[in-house]
Amino acid sequence: MTHEHGSTGPSSSTGTGTGTGTGTGTGISSGSGSGTSSGQDFHSLLRSLRVWDTELPAFDPADAPGDPLPLFHRWFVEAAAAGQPEPHTMTLATVDEDGRPDVRTLMLHDADERGWHFASHSTSAKGRQLAARPDAALGFYWPAQGRQIRVRGRVVPGTADEAYADLHARSTGALAAALVGRQSEPLVAYEELERASEAAWERAAAEPDATSGTWTVYVLEPSEVEFFQGEARRRHVRLRYLHEGKGWARELLWP
Repeated sequence: MTHEHGSTGPSSSTGTGTGTGTGTGTGISSGSGSGTSSGQDFHSLLRSLRVWDTELPAFDPADAPGDPLPLFHRWFVEAAAAGQPEPHTMTLATVDEDGRPDVRTLMLHDADERGWHFASHSTSAKGRQLAARPDAALGFYWPAQGRQIRVRGRVVPGTADEAYADLHARSTGALAAALVGRQSEPLVAYEELERASEAAWERAAAEPDATSGTWTVYVLEPSEVEFFQGEARRRHVRLRYLHEGKGWARELLWP
């Protein structure tokens, strides 16, 4: 990750003062034009924002394991211990059958020797895209430690038993949402969703073993994994693992 603007040093105040709107502070006006409640426009606010206002951990790639999975597990545990909110959220990038890219944020369900696991409906936009073009990429960003992890590879669907186990390891609310289904379909009115959700909640409570025929566990089998460690003087460390045969090759990249 590159940061063209901002500083890694302590954050400085952008001032308060009274602007043309009501109240004080640095918030952006919702009106038209370039004015803001603090007299600061979007561009200057953007440039004033700081990154990594914390002491960043050291990372020596010479000490990294030969396989990327143990390093991912280690960094994940360290991110959670450092107070990183929701370290299990990640971005999934796919392309549709016409080659147009798409991206969204979702939850990691597991990471093991097979790959990185997530789940969705096979009839969703991502499910249809993966069926047409199974190559995809994942991205994790943990600013609490200035770390980023990128994973590229081919996505394969899991078994029906895996989908069932995944669905029923989740909360009643998550099961109800899965039973509603119809993800990414046009919604005529919000009330329609409310009715479908209410019925799904009732079914999930009455039938805890209920299942969805389209719920699918996906596994991204990695061909490339990159670990990025930010550094205060912008000498960032990038370590890339490349899958070769039955093992992994490693190389450093210029930041």
